[in-house]
Amino acid sequence: MHRIVTPVWVAAAVATALAQVPAAELAKPPATARHFIIQSTGGKHGDSWSWVASDGARMARESMNLRGQVFELDSSGKTGADGMPAAITIRGVTPSGDAAETFTIGSATANWKSPVDAGSARYSAPAFYVSQGGPIDTTAWLLEALLAKPDKSLDLLPGGKARAAKLVDLPIGSGASAQTITLWSITGLGTSPFPLWADSNNKFFGVALGLAWLPDAYAGEQAKIEEAQAKALAAQAPGLARSLVKAPAGPVAFTGVRLFDADTPRFLSDQTVIVDKGVIAAVGARESVAVPGGAQVIDGRGKTLIPGMWDCHMHIADDYTGLQELSMGVTSVRDPGNDDVRTIDRRTRAAAGELLAPHVYPSSLIDGKGTYTAQVANVATSEAEAIALVDKAKANGFTGIKFYGTFNPAWLPASIREAHKLGLHVHGHIPAGIRPVDAINAGYDEITHINWVMMQAMPDSVIPVSNGIMRFEGPGRYAKDVDLESAAIKEILGAMVGKRIYSDPTMVAFESLYVPENGDLSPSYAPFVGTLPPTTERGFRIGGFAVPKDLTRADYRASWAKMVALLGRMHQAGVPIVAGTDGAGIEIVHELEIYLQAGFSAAEALAAATIVPARLVGQDAKTGSIKVGKAADLALIDGDPSTRIGDLRQTRVVMLDGKLLDADALRTAAGYSGRPKPLAAQAAQAGPQPALPDVQKLGPQVGERVPDFTLQDHGGRTRTLASLMGRNGLMLVFYRSADW
Repeated sequence: MHRIVTPVWVAAAVATALAQVPAAELAKPPATARHFIIQSTGGKHGDSWSWVASDGARMARESMNLRGQVFELDSSGKTGADGMPAAITIRGVTPSGDAAETFTIGSATANWKSPVDAGSARYSAPAFYVSQGGPIDTTAWLLEALLAKPDKSLDLLPGGKARAAKLVDLPIGSGASAQTITLWSITGLGTSPFPLWADSNNKFFGVALGLAWLPDAYAGEQAKIEEAQAKALAAQAPGLARSLVKAPAGPVAFTGVRLFDADTPRFLSDQTVIVDKGVIAAVGARESVAVPGGAQVIDGRGKTLIPGMWDCHMHIADDYTGLQELSMGVTSVRDPGNDDVRTIDRRTRAAAGELLAPHVYPSSLIDGKGTYTAQVANVATSEAEAIALVDKAKANGFTGIKFYGTFNPAWLPASIREAHKLGLHVHGHIPAGIRPVDAINAGYDEITHINWVMMQAMPDSVIPVSNGIMRFEGPGRYAKDVDLESAAIKEILGAMVGKRIYSDPTMVAFESLYVPENGDLSPSYAPFVGTLPPTTERGFRIGGFAVPKDLTRADYRASWAKMVALLGRMHQAGVPIVAGTDGAGIEIVHELEIYLQAGFSAAEALAAATIVPARLVGQDAKTGSIKVGKAADLALIDGDPSTRIGDLRQTRVVMLDGKLLDADALRTAAGYSGRPKPLAAQAAQAGPQPALPDVQKLGPQVGERVPDFTLQDHGGRTRTLASLMGRNGLMLVFYRSADW
């Protein structure tokens, strides 16, 4: 599913007071417009044009379809006397709805209104407005303004500061089209550097990050550009690894900790754990375990020691993704589909000590050819090609195969037989035209995403087109009315339990699609407010998918609540659940918070992020729990996740193969300015929570009332929220106003 949320360029955007402009009424590029192809290894996904109008306005038009998610956008802008944007207008539609956005400067005041916010600021010095959405040309304009500055830096609106650093030159093209382009690393927009290419005149050339915007004459150069880019960006990684990793001189003793025993699963108090030479050497009650002489002692009183967590659904974006995951106590990742070349490159560098990253268990993504082919997919056009791609994945050291929605279901049995013969795990989306039980019968070992489990109960009209937007809209429309005692649900649960089929539900991803309005801050990100670049925080306020005209947001929220209930039924029935996020790298704890909503205990939820994923990939004899002889992949938590699951965000020490990592240093290296907020980690479940009782009913039944807090929505309104302490330390949050 992997939704792109980079706030500068493919940002989804929704409703403002302006009427949505239909695609037919958007700007028409002239024949002289500069044309960019939007593409990936999966094929072409769209087109983008930019030009200068007769009145000097900077113009752009973009059309893109990402597996049924449609973007139809245009933009127009005027440059002020100081070289900065004096006016910007963005129009069109994205998967979240109306993309209308405006920016103006007047009377020494900058004013903006986007789909997620509205504001103003005194304008007394040059500053560049970073739009919430729009075509790629809004990013091109920012790059060109940055490179025009002698110090290659710019103050930004609504906030922050961007800087550009030159990385490498690259000759491309041949004959009359030969030129040299330059890679610039842009910082200040996100938690990792944003690579952009410029030509010799410091004008935007393109961007290539798996999904690429390249001039049509150079569309065939993507692999060459990405290879040069990867090498240039990788140059920073060895220094970071050396500065962050501390190899102990001898044994390390964690004393007096609360310990999570994932094998049971349960929490044990006042335990001591000894690590020596990268493995766990002793575990037991504090008074029964002798600390070796000369050991480094880490006082664990008031803290909890857990096995390193897993994110079982993380499409690794770059070298900084691993730092984010490690800062959260995640020491193992299952990457369920990526650019295989980049995956192999990162693995090689990590093995050589040149890249600090969690252990990665990658799957190779295989899809068919069509309008909705997945980005970065390996594309098969025949059964023989599919089998050859499975063989290639094994040869390249991948641990699994992930099939996708446009893959021909008739090819599944032979392809899966080949994968199983080679010892590869098989999982994925469900190819269009079949239901999840059919995929299980064909040999799937795992169903990816909660929507695909719910798909068993969808109407027949959804199934043939489930590789497009209906994979989201179908469950969003119909799940609320699904009877969890129906034959369809009993059939899928029976098949999953009977054949020991895993589920990687990625609940946080679907909560973000169905629950929030634009401007609402997702509970996954609320604890990190104030620690991220302003542009990134703003990007996290993108709402869910636009609701079809004959439905309401309440309908989507009701369907989401039914998916949470389905997860609870799956857990009760004995379906093995592995925790994954399909996110940015910081959502894993909220994934577990949702598991508590579904009826898991804190220990059961944490097991889904430790020992259960280790079993899935066949590594449970080596990792996944704190047991003598296993690898020392550990995280020391300040707090008690047995009663407050959100305390898992409060990592203090991380151990990877026995090497010590300071969690605060990891956060800094990953682009965060501080620790997540403990109260916000529990209370600011800023997106509305589905199907929860009202405050008056909960108060006397559950416990202590937490002080109200406020959030500002996209219209500038202040909303007051109330919260109560629920079981296992999960805060339940409610809008007090009637408009929820």
